[in-house]
Amino acid sequence: MINREDMLALTRRMTVKRTSMTRIAGGYLDRDGYIDGTFNTGFLKLSPDDKEKNLQIAKFIPFADTNKNLKEYAFSDEKTKGDSMWKMLMGMRACGLKNDALMETFYEIVGERYQSEGDYAIFVFHDRYDIPAKGKDHVRQGESEEMFEYLICAICPVSGDYEPGEPECGFLFPAYMDGGAVMNYVDVYQKNQEYPHTELLKLLGV
Repeated sequence: MINREDMLALTRRMTVKRTSMTRIAGGYLDRDGYIDGTFNTGFLKLSPDDKEKNLQIAKFIPFADTNKNLKEYAFSDEKTKGDSMWKMLMGMRACGLKNDALMETFYEIVGERYQSEGDYAIFVFHDRYDIPAKGKDHVRQGESEEMFEYLICAICPVSGDYEPGEPECGFLFPAYMDGGAVMNYVDVYQKNQEYPHTELLKLLGV
């Protein structure tokens, strides 16, 4: 089960003034899954308006209704070995999204599986969240002792000049639980619970 407070701890930082996002990367794909274009840039290089717009997209995933629209899934031991999606996500996290070839491979894999009625965009965010050190009474105690390094992926329909709508689905990797990373879990978001994008679960391997 996902703890709502864990998710709120992340989303509270998702403002233009407080964000610790390091990078944003993504691709624009047509309905058949072919890549029309890609982007990859440091988050701090964005204009204030673009930061705000992109933070709203990223925030959609962890701020979703916990254990309803946002659910926790485990990677089996088998799915963390070999050429798995888990291994790819670990690589994307380790390079901070700076490996363009790795990112393009990720977009291609999504494009092969994702079912869409129109053009869409894949947004991937990299963040390093300083976990506040707290005592037994849950009161914050000075400097943070740990860092939670994670990815948020959001898949959004686009219209007009690549203008994104609300995310249809996405995920947070690794999962954040009890104030720390749980490397063999992923939190997956589905906008429509009745008609979820089950292909996202299949491509993740959960």
